[in-house]
Amino acid sequence: MDGDGDRDARGTHANPVPRPAGPPEVPPRAPTVPPRPTRAPGTSDGSAFLTWLRTPRPQALPGVWRFGHRPRPEEEPERVPGRQLLSGAVIAFLVGWLIWSLLWNGYLGGWWLLPLFAMIPDSWAEPHSFSSVVVVYAYYVLVAGIIMVGVGRLGRWSEIWRRYGPPAWRGAAPGAVPQPAPDEDPAAWPALRAAGAHDAAERLAADARSGLMRDVDHARIARAWQGVQRGRHSLATFTGAVLSHGAGACPHPSGARDLPVRQARHDLVTGQVRIGTAADDARNPYAYRGAGLALGPDLLGTSLLAVGPAGSGKTGSLVRPLTESLCLHALAGRAAVVVVGAAGSDLGPADAYDVVVRIGNPESVYDLDLYGGTTDPDEAAVVLAEALVGDLTDQHQGGDTRRSTTVLAQLLGPFRAVHGRFPGVPELRQLLDGAAGPLAELREGLRAAGQESLLRELDARERQMGRPGDVGGVLADRVALLDRPAFAPFFDTSGQSRPFSLKALDHPVRVRIDLPQRGHADASRMLARLVLAQFTASVSVREDRSLFACLVLDDASGVVTPEAVRAVQRLRSAGAGVVLTLRTLDDVPRPLRGPLLGAIGCRMALSGLTPWDGQDFAEVWGKEWTEARDVTDRQIIAETPAGKAVHILRRVITGKAPTARAVTVRQVERERWSASELAHAVPAGHAVLSLTSVKGEHAPPLLVDLRG
Repeated sequence: MDGDGDRDARGTHANPVPRPAGPPEVPPRAPTVPPRPTRAPGTSDGSAFLTWLRTPRPQALPGVWRFGHRPRPEEEPERVPGRQLLSGAVIAFLVGWLIWSLLWNGYLGGWWLLPLFAMIPDSWAEPHSFSSVVVVYAYYVLVAGIIMVGVGRLGRWSEIWRRYGPPAWRGAAPGAVPQPAPDEDPAAWPALRAAGAHDAAERLAADARSGLMRDVDHARIARAWQGVQRGRHSLATFTGAVLSHGAGACPHPSGARDLPVRQARHDLVTGQVRIGTAADDARNPYAYRGAGLALGPDLLGTSLLAVGPAGSGKTGSLVRPLTESLCLHALAGRAAVVVVGAAGSDLGPADAYDVVVRIGNPESVYDLDLYGGTTDPDEAAVVLAEALVGDLTDQHQGGDTRRSTTVLAQLLGPFRAVHGRFPGVPELRQLLDGAAGPLAELREGLRAAGQESLLRELDARERQMGRPGDVGGVLADRVALLDRPAFAPFFDTSGQSRPFSLKALDHPVRVRIDLPQRGHADASRMLARLVLAQFTASVSVREDRSLFACLVLDDASGVVTPEAVRAVQRLRSAGAGVVLTLRTLDDVPRPLRGPLLGAIGCRMALSGLTPWDGQDFAEVWGKEWTEARDVTDRQIIAETPAGKAVHILRRVITGKAPTARAVTVRQVERERWSASELAHAVPAGHAVLSLTSVKGEHAPPLLVDLRG
């Protein structure tokens, strides 16, 4: 189990780590005392790791950063303004002092002393005796205490204590992590002990105490233990690997146990990455205000769309933290991630990925498989047609992807039957152009192989060439965008390169694909559509859907097509999701904007949004019932001379005429966020984010500070 073989991404990274053909040999006699670990360089002990692991993570609303979270009431309690609260407390104290003064000086009579004389025994009633003095003053204290309790409740002294006293100071300061019970301590691995793997649990606990374990190690071993519970691995194999390697057991195929650098805050126990803080704004629900906002596979499984202009923080505040988190999940064996962006984008160092495909860069180690690793000509035709002409409208010649799929299948099937492979870009272009030489050679090969059915396909293709409405010319023009000198070493199908296929998403692989935006914008958009089509086709046929698969498109301009929208709707049930970013919704055809926003579960509108983009978000977020208050001030007219004098005096003191206020409360239905608010009321560095989890839980649109 050194490599957790069924998740191994063999042949998908530059320096593949070999894996054994079978599980490692289990020692015939497991040692009863785990070997003493050696300290990792730069670590003195594991106190920081243990503190992190034992920090409470209570259940919370969708999107709340659970690490050390302190839940708040779902509804905002009635909050008295501070000035009114303090003035009321002072007035209540003065009232209590006045009552006590009246009692003490006898202005209210001696009735309040009757209980004292009724309760004092005759033996204590001797004047000026010690016992009588003690009892009398104790009674005074009791009466004064009753008065103070009454005026304290009236003046809300307890609220002042909670708001301005030590409880508020303790709430601002981080609290100490409570020491859990031994059978509940995550650092003691109670699940392993309950299953009888005491030696493995002791070894892991020792590594945690000595500073040899990291958060990725803990998550990776927990994932391997889930495989044991599901019957995919044997307990003996798991125990043997842990006793042999400790915190380094069950490694990722790359051998990496962490990323070269981290810029965001991650919590691999909950799988979250923090992206900001919910603003203390009246438009946010009270339970969210001031809480950290985080994303994880439970939310990304419904896919995410972020829209905002250049410089609004899409890449730095959203894409980079998400790619870091997904790469950490991949190292823990939980996820497979494919990140697509322009060359030079801030998507993390190359060392953070197993596979880096630099299309158009001659130094790229890997190539991209144009056909997605499939051997079925029909499947290859569907994916390739989506990439080539999926963005064309139905009114445009060739906009029907079904006809394009038929044309490609008529050529790919015969070519593969003759050559045992699919055509390269130059060969495919010649076939689509109807070049006589390649078609004649293909015909002769089919006759020699006795492929009569495929020969009829080729005949049908030749009959369609040149007819009005034939999409072959459009497909040839699109393929010509890839038949450029800069792409000559790429998309090779002859076996001379190292093509990467998205079929590898069955394994926890980390992939980055750099697109050549400069000078090849149309080709880059076509390749982005190709990757999206291959991704949706590959994840839908995976066997292990517990391995979360995610595609991150840093710029999805020209990628959204009718088929892509339908495919995104199916990703949730396939244990996968996509992250799309756009500068504006104008990059999406108008008929697809509503379906796209409806298919995506998590939607983010960043600052600087245009009003017409804001209108689309306002429509999909809908309306809610709110309480509207109409306040009317009516001037009071005095009729008596005394009343007029009082009004004059009040106006001199306050500077305002006496008025009577009338308040009307009614329920109205209003947009959660209007188009104008999204365009003009979202501060810089902020965004409005709505969330939906794979379980169907919803979070309303929240104003989020992406810098917090």
